[in-house]
Amino acid sequence: MFRRFLLLLGLAVPVAASAQNRFSFEPKPNAIPVLVGTDTLRQAWAGGQNSPSYSNLDLNGDGQQDLVGFDRTTSRITTYLNAPAPGGGRRWLYSPSYESLFPTGAVGWMLLRDYDCDGRPDLFTRTSTGDVRVFRNISTSGPPAFQTAPTQPRYRLTPTVISTVHLNVYDVPAVQDVDGDGQLDIVSFEFSAGLRIEYYRNISASCGGLEFELATTNWADITSCISACGSYAVGGDQCRNGVPRPNHTGGYAMLLQDLDGDQDLDLLLGRDGCTEFVAFRNTGTRQLAATTPTSLLRNIPAGLGTITMPNFPGASSVDTNFDGKNDIVVAPALINNLDMAQLRNNSLLFTATGTAAAPAFTASPSGFLQQQMIDLGEGAFPAFIDVNGDGRLDMLVGNYAEQTTTVGAYQTYRAALAYYQNIGTATRPAFRLVNSDYLGLAARSYHNLHPVVTDLNRDGVLDLAYTADKDQATNLYYHLNTAAAGAPVNFNTAQFNYIDLQYNWSGRDDVPCFVDVDGDGYVDLLMGTEDPNPGGSLRYYRRLPGQQLETSFQLANNDYGLLRRSNNTLPSKLAPAVADVDGDGQLDLMTIDDVGTVQLFSNFRAQTGPFLVRTDVFYNPITGQEENSRLANNYGLIHGLTLADVNGDGAPEMFVGLQTGGMNVFGTRNRVLSTKAAANATWALQVYPNPARATATVETGVPTRLTVLDLTGRRVRETTTAQRRHQLDLSGLSAGVYVVRVTSATDGSIGMQRLVVE
Repeated sequence: MFRRFLLLLGLAVPVAASAQNRFSFEPKPNAIPVLVGTDTLRQAWAGGQNSPSYSNLDLNGDGQQDLVGFDRTTSRITTYLNAPAPGGGRRWLYSPSYESLFPTGAVGWMLLRDYDCDGRPDLFTRTSTGDVRVFRNISTSGPPAFQTAPTQPRYRLTPTVISTVHLNVYDVPAVQDVDGDGQLDIVSFEFSAGLRIEYYRNISASCGGLEFELATTNWADITSCISACGSYAVGGDQCRNGVPRPNHTGGYAMLLQDLDGDQDLDLLLGRDGCTEFVAFRNTGTRQLAATTPTSLLRNIPAGLGTITMPNFPGASSVDTNFDGKNDIVVAPALINNLDMAQLRNNSLLFTATGTAAAPAFTASPSGFLQQQMIDLGEGAFPAFIDVNGDGRLDMLVGNYAEQTTTVGAYQTYRAALAYYQNIGTATRPAFRLVNSDYLGLAARSYHNLHPVVTDLNRDGVLDLAYTADKDQATNLYYHLNTAAAGAPVNFNTAQFNYIDLQYNWSGRDDVPCFVDVDGDGYVDLLMGTEDPNPGGSLRYYRRLPGQQLETSFQLANNDYGLLRRSNNTLPSKLAPAVADVDGDGQLDLMTIDDVGTVQLFSNFRAQTGPFLVRTDVFYNPITGQEENSRLANNYGLIHGLTLADVNGDGAPEMFVGLQTGGMNVFGTRNRVLSTKAAANATWALQVYPNPARATATVETGVPTRLTVLDLTGRRVRETTTAQRRHQLDLSGLSAGVYVVRVTSATDGSIGMQRLVVE
């Protein structure tokens, strides 16, 4: 929302306009095909996954069970509709507009379970301190709606003390009907030591209550030992090293599942810091679980077999193939990736092929969903440039890092730059992965590689720059493009040049954006920072003409725009991008921070003091409202934000790179086109041919002066003589989209038109 209710000079849309008329972005998850080899990724722009879990829920009220995902590393919710597939059958269709309908209070873990017996799954999660928290699904038809349950889970700690159900924040509990009485119970490892399993039995008088009793502190007689990952004592056995000391710095992920058809619930269990997924056969009953010394199973029955994950396996019971049977999805249950595990393509799917009396599962070779997405491990940071000289923007994507080999940890956990070639047309882009380590940057052992393209040396072709972390600090590197305009790029990677910004702080995770801030024809630098001290979250470095490139950027403002969060704190890990997003002819600044908050600062170069900010820039077609971003719900994450017109319509698309290794894409709506169209009609503004190659002609009905700007706002052509006909020499300009701006010599009014240079 706007901090101050003012109208900026040049902002052509009133800030009080309705959602039907205001400029905004809307999700376009299925607009741009992405191919890997010959396979088209069906969920290309769903954002990737690190540690997903899944539940079923009817999202659109059509009577079909849809799919809701939750990623623990980001507390990000993703939604997929159960939709008809081309050629027949059903498919999962990524539909992000439903994500904002879920409460922002879902953090750490999320399970959709019907506790009030109304047929609508409710939402179980935790608070920041570990208390189990419940949101009731109050919708009667159509999309879900949640409100905080009138009472929260509680139990009698002593005869006189009522307590919340408090779990370790690393754990994922089982919220299921354990004893078969039709009410949801809670099973989890004890909070303090994490050695034994506690069973909270629901003792509410009727369905819909959340009153529990701590029925046992040693459910199924299972003890976790600390001697090794797969070390457990069961059925009365003791840990080999004696009674284990309290050591609950890690966590456990639990799922109760009848694996042998005896109508009680067995336990599937993953452990933080461990790769092995194990099962415990319940030799007792649903009401009184028990184990024997042979209950621990590493070769899990019912066809699940031996299951391993890079770290901390967890399981979801969910219908994935539309047959009404719950399948099992196994994926990491990590809340962070400090151990630098491989997070790409790590979801395993076991489809249910048996019956309740004879459970059976079959492993799916293709996993579940993640393999259908752009997923670069941790982090995704896109940039767009015509790599092969065909006049279409290709996509380069950096990442935070992923495992490049199976040996070691930090040394092989590296960032790289992936190259996706645009194999579509000028108006219908499509990207195909060509090289997952473009320019061989993985050998540099970088982390957190944020690419950006700009013309650094003013030779008319775009160069490549990027920030990357190495040796506990961030540097800004660049490679000049020595190719001619319109030719395939030729980056000189023999030398790894860097721009000396004279850092006097231990900054990391900084993100660059080059733009001509002061209008002198030279690109300046806006640097988003992780460490805002001294100063703020966005630094402005002015380009000094005539200086050597390496030392030509001088700090002009260390708290540019005085950017703040809604609670007046400094945003962290800020990623900036600049383009004319609303169509008023003025450059706008957009940023995303560590919690995924996207902010828009319209016509920022005309602002002084604290920049006016708007955050409700995302239009939701389900509610008809403009909303804040819902891209994450944890602090300390890394994101990327890029604005690029990839479909040649003159409006930039917004690509948001996520901690989860993938991207979301958004298109613009209600750009300010009518004002420009009226002015252009009055002057009879014409630009032809358009697209153009070597030359273009600009005609106006009144004498005008002309300026051609690239998408960073840099002047690339300019005339000082007012006339009605201008001949533009386009030689030396890179292929891409430019803005032709004409200014009336009589009254100073401005008209604009897009020019595509091929």
